[in-house]
Amino acid sequence: MAPQHKHLLNNPATLVVDSLKGLVNLNPNIKFDEGQRVIYTPPTQPRVALLSGGGSGHEPAHAAFVGPGLLDAAVCGNIFASPNVAQVRRGVELVTGDKGALIVVMNYTGDALHFGLAAEQYKASGRKGDVRVLLVQDDVAVSREQGTIVGRRGLAGTILVYKIASALSDQGANLDNVEDVAKYVTSRLGTIGVGLDHCHVPGTKAGESHLEENQLELGMGIHNESGTHKLEIPSIAELVDQMLFKITNTNDPERSYVPFKGDGSDEVVLLVNNLGAISELEIGGITSEAVKWLQSKNIKTRRVLSGTYMTSLNMPGFSLTLLLLPGKSESAKYSSSQILEYLDAPASAPGWSWTSGKEPGVVGEKVDEAAVEDKKGKEVDLAPTDPSEFISAIKRSCRALIAAEPELTKQDQIAGDGDAGLTLEAGAKALLKAIDSGKLNGKNVISDIGVIAEVVEEDMGGTSGALYSIFFAGLGKALRDAADAGNKTTTPEVWSGAAAKALETLYKYTRARPPSRTLVDPLEAFIASLPSKGLNGAADDAQKAADKTKELVAKAGRGAYVNQEDLKKREVPDPGAWGIWRIVDGLRGFEA
Repeated sequence: MAPQHKHLLNNPATLVVDSLKGLVNLNPNIKFDEGQRVIYTPPTQPRVALLSGGGSGHEPAHAAFVGPGLLDAAVCGNIFASPNVAQVRRGVELVTGDKGALIVVMNYTGDALHFGLAAEQYKASGRKGDVRVLLVQDDVAVSREQGTIVGRRGLAGTILVYKIASALSDQGANLDNVEDVAKYVTSRLGTIGVGLDHCHVPGTKAGESHLEENQLELGMGIHNESGTHKLEIPSIAELVDQMLFKITNTNDPERSYVPFKGDGSDEVVLLVNNLGAISELEIGGITSEAVKWLQSKNIKTRRVLSGTYMTSLNMPGFSLTLLLLPGKSESAKYSSSQILEYLDAPASAPGWSWTSGKEPGVVGEKVDEAAVEDKKGKEVDLAPTDPSEFISAIKRSCRALIAAEPELTKQDQIAGDGDAGLTLEAGAKALLKAIDSGKLNGKNVISDIGVIAEVVEEDMGGTSGALYSIFFAGLGKALRDAADAGNKTTTPEVWSGAAAKALETLYKYTRARPPSRTLVDPLEAFIASLPSKGLNGAADDAQKAADKTKELVAKAGRGAYVNQEDLKKREVPDPGAWGIWRIVDGLRGFEA
């Protein structure tokens, strides 16, 4: 897996400023000192100002967190490089009033030196207000021996520190109190990150991955530092288990940083942070597993925050943070409810994700179901001419689709979005399961076709699932009409007439008509030939129509958005059309 080295920008040298200008366009409530690259909100009332910052590349941290209830200023360096002293000093000057300022930054050498020196210079200048610096060190991957001199790295837990400190400042607290709560929160934070690869810095040469295709790295920082361990990619449940164990384990003298009791009294805030390039779909699964893990360890989760808070540019990875809340038996300055009150306090900034302000929902919780009137139609019998052959034909079609999955997937990777083979395979496997369970049994074709429509709708999904489900729903309606007209069995004439009506039903909901390079090409060819040529001849015509799609310009479906000349050159049939051919080939006798 190679790093994501493609970027959209004008010039790597101006990327940071261009991005900050975009942030100002987005949020008219903030100001931008372009010369020193400071995003800030001018003071409107006396409060302890909260500042943060560091190298860029961690967006939305920290500039996008400037706003009410969060930061008063963020000072932005180059990508992964600390801002200089003059920049930091300018940020302090812009927002510090009589009540002083607290600078909350991640523990990296450059940030510690530059922000610290700027604070000392400001105090030495005789200006109003004291200025203090707090270094957040929440990374549990760094051992005590490793961090003997420099300490641990600061990671996504930094966001929670200044959110809580800012809320206390909004209540009118003085600098001592704001600094004290920030220090307390910092002492109860643990974070660990994981990456499928390193990120790529715009303007630098693309490098080769140092990980194998099946590896990930545990203990990642946010500046492309290597992690502490390389692992074969496990399931997300196994990975979350390893990560949260490292945060909560108190038996490792090198990495036991957070005072968990492990007696069922621990309460936490969980922060699931996207490091840049993990899909929202995956983040949802990670969040679910993290909450489940905490519940299994009798650790009460009081709040869940999940989203993109602190990135490492486009790193495909995520981090987990736990904030251990004050215990009821502790003689702490703060209660759990106080810390949660500060965390839940309103905040308005582009980077602050939605939070519920409540404990996580209970998965599987019983819900009241509204009474639904039973509108099921009367049972009508229509037997297949040969029940055994009817079921065998369905099985053959299913096996044909399963066998064709690789070729359908390959076709769709070129002509669509790559999921056609898996989608049809899922529907086929679900139908075989329905046969094995007896739900689809060959006794009554009307109810059996209804089962097929239901199964493909539920198990295939997407456009294909909808099209197939509509067709089979129309087929079921046509067969019911045939039974009402006095037919007792499904003769070839009954099947031909019902299929034609089902196609009419499908055409109500799709504009695709042959020749269109879609599944309707072989489907219509098959249905049109069925009365005169029978099953074998109709299947041959379906194959010809499916093969003909190699030459056609797509007028509908996913293929309509793909380069048409490229499709023609590569002679790729439409995967949906090819799937129809595989189905009818199964009906007439395909054997895997």
